[in-house]
Amino acid sequence: MGNGVLALLKLVVGFVSGSYAVIADGIDSTTDIASSLVVLFAAKIISRPPNVKFPYGYKKADTVATKVLSFIIFFAGAQLAYSTIRILAEGTVMKTPSHLAIWVTIISIIGKGGLTLLLLRTGKKVDSPMLIANAKNMRNDILISFSVLGSLLFTVLLQEPLIDRIIALAISAFIMYQAFKIFMKSNIDLMDGIDNTQVYCKLFEAVNSVSGAHNPHRVRARKIGNHYMVNLDIEVDPDLSVKKAHEIAKNVERSIRKNLKNIYDIMVHVEPLGNQEEDEKYGITESDIEPLNPGG
Repeated sequence: MGNGVLALLKLVVGFVSGSYAVIADGIDSTTDIASSLVVLFAAKIISRPPNVKFPYGYKKADTVATKVLSFIIFFAGAQLAYSTIRILAEGTVMKTPSHLAIWVTIISIIGKGGLTLLLLRTGKKVDSPMLIANAKNMRNDILISFSVLGSLLFTVLLQEPLIDRIIALAISAFIMYQAFKIFMKSNIDLMDGIDNTQVYCKLFEAVNSVSGAHNPHRVRARKIGNHYMVNLDIEVDPDLSVKKAHEIAKNVERSIRKNLKNIYDIMVHVEPLGNQEEDEKYGITESDIEPLNPGG
């Protein structure tokens, strides 16, 4: 609702005052509305319980929604860039924006600041990476509004409307760049990859702290929404009873949950100490992450 009011205000004032930079800022706020709507729609799907068809649940809908969102954001930025370039190429007579554009931009900075604080505090309170990420995105919007305010002040003082168009073009490029980053990051999740490799460092630390658990290997982690699904093999003394080996595996699971937040599920496979299987192809060993963590 906050982004809706600000977007409408900036778009209307942008067209009335003749400021393409303010219109660009309004389009950026519109993408925030699209983001919220996509997240709300995805949240409804994500909340569905697992079933026979989707035994891991529906949390991947978050990643699919992010992919859709990246296209929406990129299209908005591309459309703005096309319109701005066409005006510059046609040599249309440009008017200097009115002072109204300056005031609405100041209001936007104050409003975005309030929304950023609200999202950040709530995100930390409920431990939601999605809300914290949205807060950071909102913080970027404040920077955009500050750049718009600067361009408007120079445009009005120098009576040179070309500055306003150039800033609008720069903002459109920034919007498309952010869309590309979102698109590429969602690819990692869809391919069951992990962009933060420190997760594996924490996993090995958790396993190594458990007495009786040896040689963690074939460690695999993937994202399901904002949660981690973890699979790994450990080795134990072959003379232990099944019950004792199971207790060690449970201790490994508890240690991982203590060391890592947002765990969806953990699967621990127990093998006898010294077991060798030549056909094992998938997963991470501790030696694989040493180059990534030279100080660890």
